[in-house]
Amino acid sequence: MNVPMSSPDLTDAERDAVAAVLRTPNLSMGSEILAFEDIFRAYTGSRYAIGVSSGTSGLHLCVRAAGITDGDLVITTPFSFVASANVLLFERAIPIFVDVEASTGNIDPSLVRQATADLRTVGRTAERWLPRRGFSTAYQPPDNPLPLKALLPVDVFGQPADMDPLLETAREFGLKVIEDSCEALGAEYKGRKAGTLGDYGVYAFYPNKQITTGEGAMIITDDEGAASFMRALRNQGRAPGDTWLQHTHLGYNYRLDEMSAALGRLQMTRLEELLQRRQKVADWYEERLSELPGIETPRLSAHTSRVSWFVYVVRFQPGLERDTIAAELGKRGIPARPYFAPIHLQPYMVERFGYQPGDFPITEELGKRSLALPFSGVMEESQVDYICQVLHQVITATL
Repeated sequence: MNVPMSSPDLTDAERDAVAAVLRTPNLSMGSEILAFEDIFRAYTGSRYAIGVSSGTSGLHLCVRAAGITDGDLVITTPFSFVASANVLLFERAIPIFVDVEASTGNIDPSLVRQATADLRTVGRTAERWLPRRGFSTAYQPPDNPLPLKALLPVDVFGQPADMDPLLETAREFGLKVIEDSCEALGAEYKGRKAGTLGDYGVYAFYPNKQITTGEGAMIITDDEGAASFMRALRNQGRAPGDTWLQHTHLGYNYRLDEMSAALGRLQMTRLEELLQRRQKVADWYEERLSELPGIETPRLSAHTSRVSWFVYVVRFQPGLERDTIAAELGKRGIPARPYFAPIHLQPYMVERFGYQPGDFPITEELGKRSLALPFSGVMEESQVDYICQVLHQVITATL
């Protein structure tokens, strides 16, 4: 049996909606993007929604809207897809990594609080959080705090970060909060929707996400000025009142096309169904793997009212070689992927900032032990059965 790593959940209604756009002359910045944004305003209760071409572009616009620029510091996680840190580098800002919770892989709020307080005190307490190179406090006056501007937590694998203590830290120290919910559409934190808790939130719609537009994302915010600014930046910097060839700002081509918006609009009408399908597949995995020796199934925090299951990631106990197990699964037609490779150990991060193995031990341990199994809402129970049977055979032979 060959099992795909992921598959989008599409119906003829979505295909027909895309085909209908192709029968019109408006393939960009038309009625579909407006309708898609309206759905997100209603779903999240946010005042503004801005459709963009990718989760990366959405996060980048939030960084710009937050006023983060050359030399500014932003606290974020090293256990994520690289885009959450890259968007800071685009603006020559400095990611300040803190380690994560072992149970969830989400950023540790107590470490964020400690790092924030220390970074506001120039000296040795601040130095411990800074990279080995790429940023210096040598000429920082003692009475002038470091330029810490924001927190950028990530809702890893569809489970929200512990946002209340993060928001409390942000309020106390006057920081913006950019919530990366690119993996967590539909998730809830203490009954509140993931992505709605910070100053800005971003959802992404790659084909393996809870809904898909092929490529695309949505920014939400209640900040009118920020929303207007981000709308201008996504459209080559054209501000309200600009003509087609006038550009108030240095902007980008981050627009979401009409075909993608139409697909997303129809997907959103099925969101609850799509989330329930993913939950069912996750439940199948849990039933079959929870008693398997040597493997840990995903853990949910008490503050997670609902997980939205972006991927299904298991962890192998020490003594089991994750990569060897993945290779054996691959021989039997089962793709599996490590999730995540620590950001701070990516070659360009090591070269620029001097990070070394051991800097963030929990992140690195999770990076070594975690494996994403095939997962989507259209999986058959027989496919999950096959994967779990093979995994059992491989682990039993290894132990």
